[in-house]
Amino acid sequence: MRSVLRSTLVIFVVFALAACESGGLGTPEKGPYAPGVDHRKDAVDGLVVGDRLMESGEHELALKSYIRAAGDHGMTPDVLISLGSANLALGRLGQAETLLRRALEADETRSDAWNNLGVILLEKGAVSEAVQIFRKAYALDNGDSDMIRDNLRLALAKLENPAYDDAQANEYKLVRRGRSSYLIRQKP
Repeated sequence: MRSVLRSTLVIFVVFALAACESGGLGTPEKGPYAPGVDHRKDAVDGLVVGDRLMESGEHELALKSYIRAAGDHGMTPDVLISLGSANLALGRLGQAETLLRRALEADETRSDAWNNLGVILLEKGAVSEAVQIFRKAYALDNGDSDMIRDNLRLALAKLENPAYDDAQANEYKLVRRGRSSYLIRQKP
């Protein structure tokens, strides 16, 4: 019993002395460990994080960020378009189409959503419907977007010549909220 008590006392003294040193038992302020989370500050908006992840090609992580944004903002047209764009980039055409159509039911004036829906329709082979969708997107954008114009040209070329298979024919431009765009390449 005495040896157990003595061992416990030694362990206690060692830990007490370790806690008194500058390093202590906690993690060092500057060291190999990541800093902790500061719960006093506001988190970065999930839509912004998702857009950055999409831009860097991390589509699965972007989708997760957009899902978190849906919890914060609700299923707004911005969130639906972002979710649809991430699903499109991941090749989940059915899910992307459903989300983009829901976004357009809520706000029909979004040229980015119309463009991305047109990309889905081109991927699915519904060229004539894609042409109409791209025309609507181009009109809503007042012809300002080169990406939408390029997609419309591609769809028109495929409509006129169904065997059209240029190397550039497999490159669709996905437009996101804001100023950036994504290039979606169809797999050979």
